Amino acid sequence: MPRCTSDKSLGDMTKVQVEVNVQDYFSAAAPSTATEAGSFSCSISMDTWERWFYQWLETLQSDLPPADAYELSLRLTDDQEIQALNAQYRHKDQPTDVLAFAAMEVDSPQLPTLIQLSLPLYLGDLVISVETAQRQAQQQGHSLQTELGWLATHGLLHLLGWDHPDEESLREMLKQQEILLQTVEIII
Repeated sequence: MPRCTSDKSLGDMTKVQVEVNVQDYFSAAAPSTATEAGSFSCSISMDTWERWFYQWLETLQSDLPPADAYELSLRLTDDQEIQALNAQYRHKDQPTDVLAFAAMEVDSPQLPTLIQLSLPLYLGDLVISVETAQRQAQQQGHSLQTELGWLATHGLLHLLGWDHPDEESLREMLKQQEILLQTVEIII
C-alpha cells in the first residue's frame, strides 16, 4: 500500500509528519471501466493527495488533537464496494459518495504516553466512490479532481469530529470545505 509522508511544520508545531495511505482500488480493479467511459481519467498523484491533506491539516490545526505525526487512509473505490460498506456500517443499502470512519471515536485502551508520542495519531479512514464522484462532478459542472477534493475535505472534517445534523452546521461545514479547497487552489 503506497504511503506518502511529509516532514513539515504545522503552525507553531515543528516537524510534524502527515502520512496518507492511498488505496486506489477503483483504478486497479476496474481499468476497463475507467478507460471505456473515458471520463474517469483523473489520476491524482499520491504526492498531490499528501500535499492536500498536509495543507488541510495545517488549516485545521485548531481542530487537531496535539501530536507529532498524523496518519489517515484514503480508499478510492466503486459504487458496489461503497454500497456494501454503507449497508454494513450505516444500514443504508445504497451507494454514497464518501464514508468517514473516525479512529478517535473508538473507545479503546490508551497507550502509555511515550508510546503515543512515538506513533502517528491515526485519524481514521476515508472511502470515496469514484463512480458517484464522477456523476456528481458532471451534475455540478466541474472536474472529477475538484469533486474528489470536495469529498475528501468533507470526510476529513468528519474524521476531526465535524458533523451536520442541522442546516446551520451543514452550512458551516460546507463553508469550511470551500476554505480548505482554496488552500490547495481548487475553486468551486
